[in-house]
Amino acid sequence: MLTLALTVGILAAENFYGDIAQQIGGQHVAVTSVLNNPDQDPHLFEVSPSVARAVAGAQIVIYNGIDYDPWVDKLLGAARNASRITIVVGDLAGKKPGDNPHVWYDPQTMLALAKHLAADLAQADPVHRAEYARRLRIFAQSLQPIENRIAFLRKKFAGSPVTATEPVFGYMLDALGLQIRNPRFQTAVMNDTEPGALEVARFESDLKTHQVRMLVFNSQASDPVAQRMRDLAASSGIPVVGATETEPKGKSYQTWISSELDAVQEALSK
Repeated sequence: MLTLALTVGILAAENFYGDIAQQIGGQHVAVTSVLNNPDQDPHLFEVSPSVARAVAGAQIVIYNGIDYDPWVDKLLGAARNASRITIVVGDLAGKKPGDNPHVWYDPQTMLALAKHLAADLAQADPVHRAEYARRLRIFAQSLQPIENRIAFLRKKFAGSPVTATEPVFGYMLDALGLQIRNPRFQTAVMNDTEPGALEVARFESDLKTHQVRMLVFNSQASDPVAQRMRDLAASSGIPVVGATETEPKGKSYQTWISSELDAVQEALSK
């Protein structure tokens, strides 16, 4: 008797979540990632009819939540489905609206997502339960070198003062034990508001007088005042590390985060 294989349709709002879904689901899932262009500002994203159809037809929807991708909530509300499984990663991380939404830069949050998804896939497709569990173990093992690297860098550089144009990389900077300066400036840029004159002056002073050892710059979404700080850092000899809000093409989550840690180590070693 021929048994047709079940393919679970997964919609990921952001491609790093889609990457994790593919790693856990393997050949038994069909993953669609909506935000997947590292050259596109995700804050300028506009929903198309094809995206609305993809959300409506997905068996599992994974999104960031905590006000980062509110368009997903709207689409889910317009296409209600009692059997659909939704995973809000911000909730898994214990975050709420108003917190830093860039939770994907915390590897432990991504492990929590992988565990949650493996359980949901086992529920949706129990025939392949053992395969999902096996893939989860492989994924967890693949994060261990990253955790070891974070521990090494924390031991070496903890307490070092750094700054950023916005808190995209904030959770990783916290994990590394770095002293993050200019938080009000970062929050203003993230919320598309103009930083106050005092915050701008403090930021400029930190760069000009070398009070920080590194500047993290959102290389995917910026504004004139953030770009000015990046230019000032470059002219002042402060190393600049780029961070994105989309997983770069040709990289897995693991290789992406590893390359970011490479850049941090190079910057702080100067």
